[in-house]
Amino acid sequence: MARIGIVGAGIAGLGAAIRMAARGHEVDVFEANAYPGGKLSEFTLGEYRFDAGPSLFTMPHYIDELIRLAGRNPDDYFQYQRLPIVCHYAWEDGTTLDAHADQQAFAKEVEDTLGVPAGRVRAMFDDSARKYDWTGRIFLEKSLHKISTWLDKKVAGAMLRMPTFDLFSSMHRVHERTLKHPKLVQLFNRFATYNGSNPYKAPGLLTIIPHFEHALGAYYPEGGMVNITNTLHQLGKEMGIRYHFSQPVEEIRVRNKKADGLKVNGECHDYDQVICNMDVFFAYRKLMPGQKQPERILQQEKSTSALIFYWGIKRSFPELDLHNIFFSDDYRNEFNHLAQGEVGDDPTVYVNISSKYTPEDAPEGCENWFTMVNVPYNSGQDWDEIIARTRRNTIDKLSRMLGVDLESLIAVEDILEPRTIESKTLSHLGALYGTSSNDRMAAFMRHPNFSRRIGNLYFCGGSVHPGGGIPLSLLSARIIDELMHGKSVNTSEAILSDV
Repeated sequence: MARIGIVGAGIAGLGAAIRMAARGHEVDVFEANAYPGGKLSEFTLGEYRFDAGPSLFTMPHYIDELIRLAGRNPDDYFQYQRLPIVCHYAWEDGTTLDAHADQQAFAKEVEDTLGVPAGRVRAMFDDSARKYDWTGRIFLEKSLHKISTWLDKKVAGAMLRMPTFDLFSSMHRVHERTLKHPKLVQLFNRFATYNGSNPYKAPGLLTIIPHFEHALGAYYPEGGMVNITNTLHQLGKEMGIRYHFSQPVEEIRVRNKKADGLKVNGECHDYDQVICNMDVFFAYRKLMPGQKQPERILQQEKSTSALIFYWGIKRSFPELDLHNIFFSDDYRNEFNHLAQGEVGDDPTVYVNISSKYTPEDAPEGCENWFTMVNVPYNSGQDWDEIIARTRRNTIDKLSRMLGVDLESLIAVEDILEPRTIESKTLSHLGALYGTSSNDRMAAFMRHPNFSRRIGNLYFCGGSVHPGGGIPLSLLSARIIDELMHGKSVNTSEAILSDV
């Protein structure tokens, strides 16, 4: 049995802690906030409850997997349901489309609404599934920074098919080639935002993203997204994991080129292994300033961020669903503004309404709106001006498209923006997904899940491989588990990294 110290109780830290405890290790988790979950948390405004961060839930089997590792039955701990409608889409010209979970039903709706042959949609989904089947286990489930990964026969087969994975095309070009209708291209382009990317720059391989939502399914956890955090935290407590909240780590102690302790409140705690769930930028700058800094990685372009208006709305909208997208008229122009560190005056607006599935999240006859606009990471913009202008543009857009005076329906309001995202979650510059995925080599440029220079030190969370979002963060914890307890990592196996 080893003593494991974990920095951060974000979703990846919670997952890593459960995996370590299931191995029989003694585990301590130190968290700067007074609560677990990081971005995956909740708050209330008067009679309205809001999930603060991630609102889309896919791949629930990764949660089930952790519960089973703890020797429990997932049905006793965590309930969720598959969504019949993945998302409700709307355009300014009055066109609306409900993306059914059933791919055939979705393809038929597209044909009936947009006049696009259903076969084009099925071909897009088939292509997405093919790319995922050949590359998912390579790019998502394994370390890209070990030679042993690349010696696998499955990987060799995938490499032979690499020319068919659209690495040298953008997502937009792939969608134009396959779908041909501007509204449908825009709908599929929006999947780039799932990891903070630009569909006009991101490689075509990222067209695998719709597979997660439309083939593997989109789900809603009973009690809201925060129940993912609550379930894993409670499970960890039952396993004997010790959580230390409001206890920020001050230093990862490195001696003889090995991480062997954590300094908290001026006191150093000894550990055999250290797992860091902190944003990798701050992990080096704040916790290991004396160690060689992996500047090539830390200075990469950041992903986009978000501007979120949490609104308690004093009426219900039966035409809306859990997930809703109100598209801009000029999507390319919207992303051009983001690339320049700006926010245009006609942003695409996402509205999540958890009270559709958890009625107690809002008073009777009312709804809780998580209203989000994609914005650039914080590079010193005048955010007060951007927030005020974007709020007005968002209200005007939704009022126009829904035929209401939305301003008069807002009972309570709170705002989350890049500066507060950074201060509350220590996400560098408020970027939601760490580094950008706009380059075809981006997957290889993410920080690996281990350090070549510092032994016994591992990294998990959205700022490292394989990326941001709940499923990928949980996979980063699984990769660490395999690195620590499968074949050991040694310096001769560390590749494609300067850390």
